[in-house]
Amino acid sequence: MTSQVTYLGDLRTSSQHIASDSVIVSDAPVDNHGRGEAFSPTDTVANALASCMFTVMGIKARDMGVDFAGSTAEVTKHMQADPRRISKIEVVFDMKVAVDEKTRVIMERTAHTCPVHLSLHPDIEKVITFQWQ
Repeated sequence: MTSQVTYLGDLRTSSQHIASDSVIVSDAPVDNHGRGEAFSPTDTVANALASCMFTVMGIKARDMGVDFAGSTAEVTKHMQADPRRISKIEVVFDMKVAVDEKTRVIMERTAHTCPVHLSLHPDIEKVITFQWQ
């Protein structure tokens, strides 16, 4: 088992990661009857894309002797109606490291191989931008 999700009522859930006991709370968004006091389930999907891309880049960077700690990613999720679903995820990476062009290409290509990126439905538009120092 990976996690256990508990419905808390009022469109809120608590998800406990079994291996680490860490907890994520989610709320329905304000535009869908919720309070918007935490990540919505679709927010976590969009956020997972950036987290996963950073993770696989981190694995590759460690092998290459590159440290990009402190880098950030801005994530923007776009929803559509009928059916209500994620239509587009935009991620802008601000990479806090100066590297050569070859390293940039390797890192960016690696990012696009992350499991979340490969698992998202092809109808979800993914706009990924890298800003390097």
